[in-house]
Order: sequence, then structure tokens, then C-alpha cells
Amino acid sequence: MRAIAYARVSTDEQARTGYGIGDQRDRLVAEIAHRGWEMLDLVVDDGESGKDLDRPGIRDVLERLAAGEADALVVAKLDRLTRSALDFAQLLVWAERLDVRIVVLDLGVDTSTEVGKLVAGIMANVAEWERRMIAVRTRDASAQRRKANIAMGGGGVRSANPALADRITALRAEMTPAGRHAWTWQRIADLLNQEAVPPVRGGALWRVSSIQAAAGYIRPPEKAKPVKLPSGKRRRRPRKEEAR
Repeated sequence: MRAIAYARVSTDEQARTGYGIGDQRDRLVAEIAHRGWEMLDLVVDDGESGKDLDRPGIRDVLERLAAGEADALVVAKLDRLTRSALDFAQLLVWAERLDVRIVVLDLGVDTSTEVGKLVAGIMANVAEWERRMIAVRTRDASAQRRKANIAMGGGGVRSANPALADRITALRAEMTPAGRHAWTWQRIADLLNQEAVPPVRGGALWRVSSIQAAAGYIRPPEKAKPVKLPSGKRRRRPRKEEAR
């Protein structure tokens, strides 16, 4: 069996949990060697969200699998592959059609088996539900804090420089005759950077997230982007492999 290992970590996850690329690499290399498979490559998406499959690394892996370059995709954890239950369900159908294995180490799942498909599908649904509930709780808590005029976080623009926060809010409130915002979040950030206004929490430049926080904007939960899986022809394994 020819396998491609895949690892992913977003910037905030690595800082919060310490579960970085190196940890995933060690587990993947050890497991593939234990199975006696050939490891063709380790593909990494560093600093990428797992909300969908729209990432350069995993797209490359799927293209290679569809082309018949490898027989299996191995990941350390299901959420390293995707947190979208819909994406994962589509991926399972796609993998079965092309006779490609998806192996998820933390669940002990191999989708070449019916039990593996069932467990992986259930866990994908649970992971997406958990992500949505966290987003809802965070959004509700933020709204309540704002209603109570409680500062959001320490050292933010709204508490450290109210005048600047009011200016940002006023710029954002300006509308064009067509009913659109005259100032985009990025345009406001560019203006402050051009004026050399120092960011309240340090750093070299103002970013969109800081501008939004200063204006009291609450981001809606991330929406997964539909991704079309690469086409390919179904492959038949040698009888010796099927007998296993």
C-alpha cells in the first residue's frame, strides 16, 4: 500500500494546545511503518483552518489520490482532515468510489471497513456540532457583555483608547448612496497604518480583526466553503490485498 500522510494545524491551535506538526508527523511515520506500507509523502497545511477542504495541501493530496499515485490517506486526527460533517461524508463516498483508504489514527478507523466508515461518520457529525455550539456560546456571551458595557478582553482599543474606537465606529457607519459601507474594514486598517497610529496591543500593523473588535463587530460563525472533489477512475487492488 502506498500512503500519503497529511498533517494540519492552525496558528491559534498550535499556540493553545501545542499539538503541532512535529507531533502529528511522528505518529504518522510510526503508524505507516508499523503497517508495512510505503510512505510516499507527508503533506502539511500550516496555519490553515479545518472548517472545510479548501486548503492547498489537502487539495494536492486528493488530486494525487484521484490520479492513482497513492492508495491511502493517513491522518493523526479526524479534525486535522476536516471539521465539516458534510465534507467528510462526501469524502467517504468519493474514497469508496475510487477504492481509496482513509485512515484516522485517533479513532483507530480504516474506512476500507464498514465499521470504520460508520465510526468516522459519527465522529465527524459530533465534531461539527461541537464547533457550532462553541461558536454560538461565544457569540451569545459577547453580546451579553456588550449589552452590559463590559470591556471585551484586556487592553483592547475600546477600553484603552475610546476616542480611537469611536473614530473607527464612525468611519464604518458611513454609507454610500447605494447603501454600502463607504469604509471597509481593510480600508480603515490601511488608513490607520498610513497615519502610523500605533496598535493598542502592539505589533507593527493594524489588522482587520483589531478594527472589527474596536467597532464592536461580532463575527458570525465560519461557513464551510463547498469544495468539488477531484474525479478519478476506480482502482482494483490485487487479490492478495483484498483478501486481507
